[in-house]
Amino acid sequence: MDIRPFHLAIPVKNLDESIDFYEKILGCKRGRKDKHWVDYNLFGHQLVLHEDKNLTKREHFNEVDGKSVPIPHFGVVLEWNEFKSFSNKLVKQKIDFQIAPYLRFEGEPGEQLTMFFYDPSGNALEFKSFKHSEQLFAV
Repeated sequence: MDIRPFHLAIPVKNLDESIDFYEKILGCKRGRKDKHWVDYNLFGHQLVLHEDKNLTKREHFNEVDGKSVPIPHFGVVLEWNEFKSFSNKLVKQKIDFQIAPYLRFEGEPGEQLTMFFYDPSGNALEFKSFKHSEQLFAV
């Protein structure tokens, strides 16, 4: 499967605070920057943060597996060991998880590790990994 990088632009309330989070906490490499926006390499994908000082946090959830999954959310599907390393890094940095890293569908098609957390502006992120990457769309 030849996967192309996605481009996603999201609003952030405070650009400096968001820069600190995406660079120091998530480890994203900065690309271009202007007075009101900055772009990042998010595991090979282009994420652009646009400052909106009037942004208000919105909380909406759907129940999945008895957990409150924030909607909307975005993230990246990582390799299994990359997920473990990244999630361990976040745990050590004391990230306030909405849903802490856990294993879903153990021993079933689509077995995966997943976690949810927020950036400082309230954008929900999910990172996940499939035990068998070819089962990304397993039913």
